[in-house]
Amino acid sequence: MSLTDRILPLAGVALGALMSYVMSTLNERTRWRRQQAVRWDEHRLTAYAEYAHAVKELAARYRTLAVARGLTSGPMPPETTPEVLAELGRLESRRSALSETLALLGDTEANTASKTLDHCVWRLECLACGIPTEAEQDWDQAYLEFRQARDRYVTRARADLGVPGAVARDVAWPPAWRPASRSSPSP
Repeated sequence: MSLTDRILPLAGVALGALMSYVMSTLNERTRWRRQQAVRWDEHRLTAYAEYAHAVKELAARYRTLAVARGLTSGPMPPETTPEVLAELGRLESRRSALSETLALLGDTEANTASKTLDHCVWRLECLACGIPTEAEQDWDQAYLEFRQARDRYVTRARADLGVPGAVARDVAWPPAWRPASRSSPSP
């Protein structure tokens, strides 16, 4: 047997072992990356959803205060007591903490949309609590801007998560069927 006849099978075995090692390493790396992506997708989904819920809850509470001030119409609002204001403080603290998680996990577009949404919620707070601001705005316009900002946030979050489709929001605000505004003067 010649030297070539001996080396070629050994080279074939060595090359096969090397290719097997490279392929299993690449497969393992791909599997690990996929697991990491799924893991972070779950955390991002939770962060996006919890933040959106916290913002919506704050807006709903501010709306009840706006009803109490006669800025809009709606169901009978609660009295503006220290307990109600303390609850609003707790809700705002929760929204703030959730926005920090979002800043860590969300993409740039969704985080930018969340900051715009924060500003809209704070504007609702000012109107609902009678806090004077430099720019005048009525409740309905501020609430419409809040809804639009929330829709943009949800759209950006869905894009980051790879959720297909769009957020359907072609509904006019305020709705035509809403009860007539109260005639009580604003304090």
